[in-house]
Amino acid sequence: MTATDIIIKPLLAEKPMMMVENKKYAFVVNKNATKLQIAAAVEELFDGAKVEYVHTMNCIGKYKRQGKYDGYTSEFKKAYVQLTKASKTISFFDSLN
Repeated sequence: MTATDIIIKPLLAEKPMMMVENKKYAFVVNKNATKLQIAAAVEELFDGAKVEYVHTMNCIGKYKRQGKYDGYTSEFKKAYVQLTKASKTISFFDSLN
């Protein structure tokens, strides 16, 4: 898997955006990716980023109904990546604040 296959997109919700100040970033990642692969992908995609640790969680799909139609929302895996104090910030998230 390449780095672009591992990291699908950044999470741009309220809680992850508040953690950007502490150099902690959230991403939607491939369900089969390990923590070591996620850390290597972040360091490869973003110049000057050094990963301290990675927390992951599998988010299961929720049952939803809309009138007579029902089904499940999509399942995904998200990763919280903490950068070291000496590393650079990710410029993509800096432009959003």
